[in-house]
Amino acid sequence: MLSIGDKAPDFVSKDQNNNDFKLSSNIGKKIALYFYPKDDTPGCTKEACSFRDNFEAVSNAGILVIGVSPDDIKSHNKFIEKYKLPFSLLADTNKEILNLYDAYGEKNMYGKISMGVLRKTFLINEEGTIIHIFKKPKTDIHAEEVLAKFK
Repeated sequence: MLSIGDKAPDFVSKDQNNNDFKLSSNIGKKIALYFYPKDDTPGCTKEACSFRDNFEAVSNAGILVIGVSPDDIKSHNKFIEKYKLPFSLLADTNKEILNLYDAYGEKNMYGKISMGVLRKTFLINEEGTIIHIFKKPKTDIHAEEVLAKFK
């Protein structure tokens, strides 16, 4: 289980343009690494649009936003195009990154237990250290939550 103060685990994944994204190549930047269940679903769309609508403020604060879900590159491209998302989404179809960040596990929805993506966001500082973990982000105002924690 990852905690505040831990070094963010490194990984390499493909973004929506089929380019490699390596976390350690972005040391020196503030990073909001957010995990979400599925492209183009109500909660995930609210969360992505929160980052989109506040992207100028987030960018001006020097924060790199990276979304991760088990969807594939094609799905990410449709999601990005439909909602004009100005940040990268990583395809984690084999759930390696999700498992590395404890963002895949048991969920309880209305008393029904199932396995799935746990909506979480990790704030990583310029040294690559986890400085905050949102375990239950508020999807519609998540960008504001991120901005407040990085201040």
